[in-house]
Amino acid sequence: MRPRPSAAGFRPNSRENDSSNIFLTSILASCSYYVAILKGNLIPEEETMIRRFILLGILIFIGVVWFVAGPAVYAAESIVIGVPTSLGFLEGKEAHKAVQMAASEINSKGGVNVAGTKMKLKVVATDLRDAAPGVPVPEALLGLEKIILEQKPAAIVVGPFRSEALIAGMDIIAKYKVPMLGTIAMSPGSEKKLKENPEKYKYIFRTCLNAVHLVKYLAGSMALINKEFGFNKVYVMHQDVAWARATAGFVKKMYFDKAGWEVLDEEAYPTGTSDFSSALMKARAKGAQVIMPIFDMPQSGILVKQWKSMKVPALMAGFISPLAGSDAWNTFDGKIGGAMNSIFELGSAIGSPKVPKSIEFYKKYEKTYGKALQAGHGPAPAYESVYILVEAIERAGSLDPDAIVAELEKTDRTGVMGRVKYDDGHQAIFGSNPQEMAVGTVFQWTEDGKRHIVFPESIAEAKIQLPPGLKSLK
Repeated sequence: MRPRPSAAGFRPNSRENDSSNIFLTSILASCSYYVAILKGNLIPEEETMIRRFILLGILIFIGVVWFVAGPAVYAAESIVIGVPTSLGFLEGKEAHKAVQMAASEINSKGGVNVAGTKMKLKVVATDLRDAAPGVPVPEALLGLEKIILEQKPAAIVVGPFRSEALIAGMDIIAKYKVPMLGTIAMSPGSEKKLKENPEKYKYIFRTCLNAVHLVKYLAGSMALINKEFGFNKVYVMHQDVAWARATAGFVKKMYFDKAGWEVLDEEAYPTGTSDFSSALMKARAKGAQVIMPIFDMPQSGILVKQWKSMKVPALMAGFISPLAGSDAWNTFDGKIGGAMNSIFELGSAIGSPKVPKSIEFYKKYEKTYGKALQAGHGPAPAYESVYILVEAIERAGSLDPDAIVAELEKTDRTGVMGRVKYDDGHQAIFGSNPQEMAVGTVFQWTEDGKRHIVFPESIAEAKIQLPPGLKSLK
């Protein structure tokens, strides 16, 4: 990173200072020779050489001025949006593309109106790799701080992938006062930290749903299963990461325990696990009627293939990231029919005709990138976050972070996910009615490779179908 100029304009022994000295020397020498030219004391060859020397001095001067002031001038013409996340993972990759698409749309219409001045958006990204197995949180934090220091973003969108990295990174975001609209990390621990010190951590917002809201969708779908079929025996399988552990714990505490369900067992799997057969055999042996998986790792789709090939007579209903998109049918050889899966935010991997903007976004992404969205978490809130940020900047009439935060707190936008507003913990509010809140959804894969939304009722388009060997108790 280039060092900042000192109060005098250049840092001692810097490249800028050396160039300046060369320029000043050339100017002084050029002036002396120019006087000689006027007096006619130089021969033509000397005169030509001196003119070239003067031209060289001018070019060096222009170079020095651009080196020092150029980046600042360029930055003043652009609003930089930083996207630090795990770019090698599906959710991070597609969320980044959604940010780029939104920025392109806004720029094509003239950019952002900041107190009467039109400014274009510039998206810069860095791969934190925080979702990769074995990558320590401190390494991810180095990447987060680097993009802030080097790119000087007016705001961050998407942000850390893992909640562990987000919660630890909140101090970095607060230190540099950079508003952040997170769209992947889900642990409610970040909201708890914000509420304990709102002035310090006020810069952190979350546009995607958090684990608490996911619990509501999972509990809602379990309640629907109980209502339709009378089932109340569940086997829980989840990834051993913060958001998944929190989600499993909350579903048990807030729904299963209160609704009289029997949790037959709960198993946690390290990221990267690719064999789940032993747990599936246990689920069968214990008489599970429902298996609730909670995973975001690529290997988790194998769980459903094994469930299908082993013909375990239990309804698979939860969240498995690689099952969200339309490509999953071919990826897993058509062996996922009957599985129910959550889409965390409407518009991510699936849209609903009852929310036209979700369909519009889904189609626009496919047209822009030549491939349909596959991530059920991240892209829709990433896209919406750019518009939410721009609207806040335009209302504030400033790029001052505190002014932006004040306007972000007033957000009330109806878009791809439904209606987005933030609560006092800066968490987007999710519910079942897209006219009032943002919505997620639950769909079921059919045996012919289609996806039908089954929950919530406000946007449902089909009834839940049971897998072979499992009979309704009603």
